[in-house]
Amino acid sequence: MKQLILKPGREKSLARRHPWIFSGALARVAGDPDSGDTVAVRSGSGEFLAWAAYSPASQIRARVWSWDEAERVDAAFLRTRLRHALEARARLLGAEESDGMRIVHGESDGLPGIIVDRYGEVIVLQLLTAGAERWRSELTEGVRELTVCTCVYERSDADVREIEGLPARSGVMYGAVPAAGVQISEHGIRYGVDVAQGHKTGFYLDQRDNRKRVGALARGRDVLNCFCYTGGFTLNALAGGAKSVLSVDGSAGALAQAQDNLRRNALDADRAEWLEADVFKELRALRDQGRSFDLIVLDPPKFAPTAAFAEKAARGYKDINLLALKLLRPGGLLASFSCSGGVSAELFQKILAGAALDARVQASIVGRFTAAADHPVLLSFPEGDYLKGLLLRRA
Repeated sequence: MKQLILKPGREKSLARRHPWIFSGALARVAGDPDSGDTVAVRSGSGEFLAWAAYSPASQIRARVWSWDEAERVDAAFLRTRLRHALEARARLLGAEESDGMRIVHGESDGLPGIIVDRYGEVIVLQLLTAGAERWRSELTEGVRELTVCTCVYERSDADVREIEGLPARSGVMYGAVPAAGVQISEHGIRYGVDVAQGHKTGFYLDQRDNRKRVGALARGRDVLNCFCYTGGFTLNALAGGAKSVLSVDGSAGALAQAQDNLRRNALDADRAEWLEADVFKELRALRDQGRSFDLIVLDPPKFAPTAAFAEKAARGYKDINLLALKLLRPGGLLASFSCSGGVSAELFQKILAGAALDARVQASIVGRFTAAADHPVLLSFPEGDYLKGLLLRRA
């Protein structure tokens, strides 16, 4: 039998149902498993602990599929997990709220390394780990049948694939992308989604509720939206009655799609200004120009994929938040986000406190942001709580 035998005392995290097994916890590997194979994980005394997917190239040497020794990891097992994930979301989001939803969220749905996002009739599938790759055909077929979609598009092109010793993959797995492109509606606002080249799977579904909340805060305010991507916060601010919105991003392609989204929703283009620029440099330029705003949104890309990058990320977060606080008018609001798994909510709050101190402004937390409900966080897997945000009010 293919097995991982743990060192004495290293089964404690598994006893707490944490689904990752790191290389340092292993005493030995038995049975010569291949990448992606299902292995039995046992304590040093031989006690069964879990069934897991083996990944010899990664520091996370295995990811747990099941804690039940009697269970078998096969196509039927995966199909059941997929069905349970769909059922869990059946009442989370009404069709009138959005036709875009995350329907599988990796470890939190008992499917480590697997992401499934729905954009209308198009499904985007990410297979990010060796275990997910091993069941590629079965997962594709299960997703296709259970969602009754017209297209399954793969976006297995994230950096974690390289860490897993896997090549990047991207392209149509089933059906065809609609000739008119992929579109979704969210809280009455329509978006084009680039499933082939867009960030993540094409869109930031996790910010759905936060976009709506920022829109409700924007009425009558001059807004600055940094790292605006395809304009989600911008469109919500405009729809919410913002006086003006300046949107900044370093990608010309993202800005072009954002402006397409503006036209798609027939929002007032005169209140919208778009700027292709490095956000770090532009924040300094706006400061030097004496610009100021009533509401600022900072939603940067991931600065720290793991805790090892936290120190470097902290400098980046502090820099942009310090500058944003200086640009904020008294009584103004700053909605600041971090999607870095390596930066905890506690550390993020400390970074913003330091930014306010150095900016010589007084600010208070008046709200907190997290990912939408279709991105659940397993209590035994705090690493899944990657998106955090604070709403600050400058005194």
